[in-house]
Amino acid sequence: MNMNDEKRKSTNWGKVLRQLLVVALIGWAVATELRKPAAERTWHGKLAERVPYDLRRPSLARVRERMWNPTDRHIVVPTVFGVGWTINFGRLLMPWKAELALRDE
Repeated sequence: MNMNDEKRKSTNWGKVLRQLLVVALIGWAVATELRKPAAERTWHGKLAERVPYDLRRPSLARVRERMWNPTDRHIVVPTVFGVGWTINFGRLLMPWKAELALRDE
């Protein structure tokens, strides 16, 4: 067995573990919502008061709010759909946008 085979094996295990973690977190989020009475289910919230989840159908407004919102001071924000976080590109790219605007003048 050469070094590339060993790297491939370890990478595959890492990928499998990440996938299992994602499935477990989604399962936990679904179970959290299903434990609530039907009228109280919001399908979004936090797991262990830390990890955000949002299992509602994504909307264009929510995509804009989370992924392109230069007025939000946070770069890492709750994901649009699923469990975890995503990047607010509006805030991340704001300094470059301002710099490009100055160059155009």
